Amino acid sequence: MKKSKFREYLIITFGIILVALSIEYFYAPNNIAAGGVTGIAIIINAVIPSFSIGVVSFILNGLLFIVALIFIDGKFGVKTIYASLGLSVIIWAIERFLKPVAITNDLMMATIFGTLISAFGMAIIFNENASTGGTDILAKMLNIFFHLDIGKSLLVVDFVITLASAFVFGVDVALYSMLSIILLGLIVDRVIEGFNACKSIFIISKSNYEISRYIIDTLDRGCTFINGVGAFTEKETNILYAVLSRNQFIKLKKFIKDVDPDAFITVGEVHEVLGEGFNDIKQH
Repeated sequence: MKKSKFREYLIITFGIILVALSIEYFYAPNNIAAGGVTGIAIIINAVIPSFSIGVVSFILNGLLFIVALIFIDGKFGVKTIYASLGLSVIIWAIERFLKPVAITNDLMMATIFGTLISAFGMAIIFNENASTGGTDILAKMLNIFFHLDIGKSLLVVDFVITLASAFVFGVDVALYSMLSIILLGLIVDRVIEGFNACKSIFIISKSNYEISRYIIDTLDRGCTFINGVGAFTEKETNILYAVLSRNQFIKLKKFIKDVDPDAFITVGEVHEVLGEGFNDIKQH
């Protein structure tokens, strides 16, 4: 079932809040500029304290959108604009009304927990086909004008930000910033895989028809019959194939146990499913 727009934006907002909390309570108080527009904003805020991180990131994101429209012919989804500018607004609100202080002054703890919270928030946002950072635009410009791969371009942008933080905060803090960037990329991918993980199921059973009706009518999922021949019996048989969420598979397994305890089932882990009933392939 497709999610409502309201739910999508609610999920994105939750992800934005997590990223903002990691910035204001772990990164910024410890001068960890972990890449992105907010990393630049943390550096600028340290040099010019009167420029708040929220305001600076809002201005930078706005400027980068304009640059993209001029040089790249950028086409941004509404959700990406909402996420990037919304993050700046929430950061500003936290600074303005909550007066945040560091939860920990231990740089390693701040890096680890700040990265975990930020990665979870960013994974939520990315999973809704949105993005929080204008530095993607800088990476795209490097790709166009210097023919660098997007991945390498992003590394170059983050490296430059980390290098700038080394001049402002010192090499030790900059290395923690680099560690955060590396961990962030690894964790975000793993979290997104966890969000989208499903079970790929093959079933051989004398009750395949009843099982297929349960999948379609009760679980509201599709399934497919595949014609097969048993190598040992040399008899034709139907193999039932379906892709389900973890919760749906648990329900299906209980149903199969009731209708055919002798059924043969194989289950595989699928990290992403696109198409009918799952994520829209046009958005990926």
